[in-house]
Amino acid sequence: MQNRITSLFNIDYPIVQAGMIWASGWRLAAAVSNSGGLGIIGAGSMYPEVLREHIQKCKKATDKPFGVNVPLLYPQIDKLMHVIVEEGIKIVFTSAGNPNTWTPFFKGNGIITVHVVSSVKFAIKAQAAGVDAIVAEGFEAGGHNGRDETTTLVLIPAVKEKITVPVIAAGGISSGKSMLAAMVLGADGVQIGSRFVASEEASSHLNFKQRVIAAGEGDTQLTLKELTPVRLLKNKFYNDVQQAYANCASPGDLKKLLGRARAKKGMFEGDMEEGELEIGQVSALIHKIQPAEQIIDEIMKEFLLTQKSTALFTY
Repeated sequence: MQNRITSLFNIDYPIVQAGMIWASGWRLAAAVSNSGGLGIIGAGSMYPEVLREHIQKCKKATDKPFGVNVPLLYPQIDKLMHVIVEEGIKIVFTSAGNPNTWTPFFKGNGIITVHVVSSVKFAIKAQAAGVDAIVAEGFEAGGHNGRDETTTLVLIPAVKEKITVPVIAAGGISSGKSMLAAMVLGADGVQIGSRFVASEEASSHLNFKQRVIAAGEGDTQLTLKELTPVRLLKNKFYNDVQQAYANCASPGDLKKLLGRARAKKGMFEGDMEEGELEIGQVSALIHKIQPAEQIIDEIMKEFLLTQKSTALFTY
């Protein structure tokens, strides 16, 4: 399958695995790349030397293209960026920050640069900064999210109207049918996170994977907008956050409640009560833990079958 995204990244399928903290280490990135998609190492949970180790291991595990995702709010950002350049990474996804800050640095080093946005306004700014593609991430997505609560169904065509670089849809996509729907709306490819959290190769804790596949509709909620909006599975920590809101907590109070390493405690260490459990709404449609290769195979088979069957409809 060839289009603007597969050509840009030199991959077989227009499927990008999201760079999720505590879930997307080298094993997952290599498995996705080896299966025809674009694997991404999530640097947001890594010290610079840990990122270097993951990059080097990924190089040994695949000869296919892979990339690195860097949240721009990372405290040691300059050190991460130099590791990326020193290790010869050719694809970088940035998020949670101003693309003007680092895009010229990447472009000057011959790196394909993609920025994640949650609104048309920031899509336009990212294109003006010189990125090669944009991930437009709807309200349904897990992890850090937009404050405007624009759904993928609305965001993709709205962004597509205003920009000319390729658009990668994210948020609520976990199947071939949802992939096809996003591309009918104008996306050139899709970024999938939550379904890969429940992969065998994801570095997230088994407790978290099992909690994800047990989730039902309504079991996640976007919260903590005063800090950085994040979609969480409901657990004791989530309930503590809601109680804090009921007590009129200030942003400082919320930050104190969040503390340090709360996401690591939940997603990586497996504490399902006190941990921060970031996941998308589509977790309600994920029912089993699978190898990444099997996930991509199922998505592409369903995509092609649905594409073929819908072409038969006449009006």
